[in-house]
Amino acid sequence: MSTKYVFVTGGVVSGLGKGITAASLGRLLKARGYKVTMQKFDPYLNIDPGTMNPTQHGEVFVTEDGTETDLDLGHYERFIDENLDKNSNVTTGKIYWSVLQKERHGDYGGGTVQVIPHITNEIKSRFYRNEVDDDLHIAIIEVGGTVGDIESQPFLEAIRQFQHDVGRENAILIHVTLIPYLKASGEMKTKPTQASVKELQGMGIQPDIIVCRSELPIDDSIRSKISLFCNVPSDQVLQNLDVEYLYEAPLAMEKEHLAEVACRCLKLENRKPDLEDWENMVQALKNPTQEVTVALVGKYIQLHDAYISVVEALKHGGIKNRATVTINWIDSETLTEENAADLLGGSDGILVPGGFGNRGIDGKIAAISYSRKNKIPFLGLCLGMQLTIVEFAKNVLGYADANSIELDPDTTHPLISLMPDQSGIVDIGGTLRLGAYPCVLDKNSKAYELYGKEIVSERHRHRYEVNNDYRKALTDNGMMLSGISPDGRIVEMCELPGHPFFIATQAHPELKSRPNKPHPLFTGFIAAAIENKK
Repeated sequence: MSTKYVFVTGGVVSGLGKGITAASLGRLLKARGYKVTMQKFDPYLNIDPGTMNPTQHGEVFVTEDGTETDLDLGHYERFIDENLDKNSNVTTGKIYWSVLQKERHGDYGGGTVQVIPHITNEIKSRFYRNEVDDDLHIAIIEVGGTVGDIESQPFLEAIRQFQHDVGRENAILIHVTLIPYLKASGEMKTKPTQASVKELQGMGIQPDIIVCRSELPIDDSIRSKISLFCNVPSDQVLQNLDVEYLYEAPLAMEKEHLAEVACRCLKLENRKPDLEDWENMVQALKNPTQEVTVALVGKYIQLHDAYISVVEALKHGGIKNRATVTINWIDSETLTEENAADLLGGSDGILVPGGFGNRGIDGKIAAISYSRKNKIPFLGLCLGMQLTIVEFAKNVLGYADANSIELDPDTTHPLISLMPDQSGIVDIGGTLRLGAYPCVLDKNSKAYELYGKEIVSERHRHRYEVNNDYRKALTDNGMMLSGISPDGRIVEMCELPGHPFFIATQAHPELKSRPNKPHPLFTGFIAAAIENKK
């Protein structure tokens, strides 16, 4: 079969949950036996979010092939359980970069380069998937932002042209919109949705399905009104109410017949879905038998989206252990050795995530020191591992000024140094060590026990590594370098034998965790936190 396309746009306001709606549809279609992939088209001019501060756009999600992408791709992967790639996140910056390079190369034969057709053609070329994967059934494509934004106009025009090119039965559009409730009058209002759809229609685009986000259920009169004014059959006006747990969303949308309606619009067979695995996972999530508290020590805690994959991976570990995981958000800038017991004492486990820059470093080191000395289960990720090595060097090896050269270029004990292939790099965008790399685990390590195999692969996003000149001093004093790159050059993981759970990794294992396939490090960490609480 030729590839079918589902475009997802948003109306009225941003932050409605287009990504979760799109990801839920992906899970439901995959449960019907269709091969599904997903894409996010972001209207901003950055090439990718890799150079953005997390407070601007949340975490940077890294794919297997090393592409720095929008955090929505994390939701996509967690819901549809497929590894996405460089084709899965396209920005306005990438589109214009490509067009301008072609113009400089003379590819347009001296013609005037314009938004239509050159920019829209470039966008459409990123839609076509058959040349990438000839076995693909359905591509779900989310357009970031809100209809009416000036930045998204070329994308919407490209969708209009694309539907004309491939036929409406091969490319449908789902519009996610808001139905506000006015408390003063006790009414739900459809006018914002009507205006949003009218704007789409003014661009030559007709939504096939309208998904209504609302605080209260929409009744038949609301559906009929939207149907009448927006030119959509009433049984294709669906509601998407808030759910208590994120992973309930696909099951809620199955009850609303989202996938059934999409299949009908796409002229596809509405196969019987197999959702047993997902339903069992949700039941485990909703019916925990215990609770643990994990201190997450970071410097972006005012924006939880900066650590969204870490938070979700902790939840996944909780699901596996039938435990609710409560996160104790600790601002690393406020944490010191003196107040560590007060701030961390009520937590059953401590996690130090990745990050860049000097701010809040001393607090993270204090958290690592507290967990090491007090036998509190600890998991360090990326920068968290680098600081684990630094803390050990300071407090066990006695190197008072031990540090990373990223944080103190003048340190006389550079435990963390620049990777050789990173020396001399000027551009900061897309130049880190990115994507999946293999790691060989020590068979006597806790990591090997958790993974159950010797060679594992994890995704990376870093520029600095453990200085090999200090390996012997570290191991002679009780640190196990439990994971090493196959060529023996890079320390990937470390741990403390004899500690209930003290593991740190240079990688970002949170990026590969799924709610129904939790990552072994997070599963083990939560299990250790449960034991510690007992």
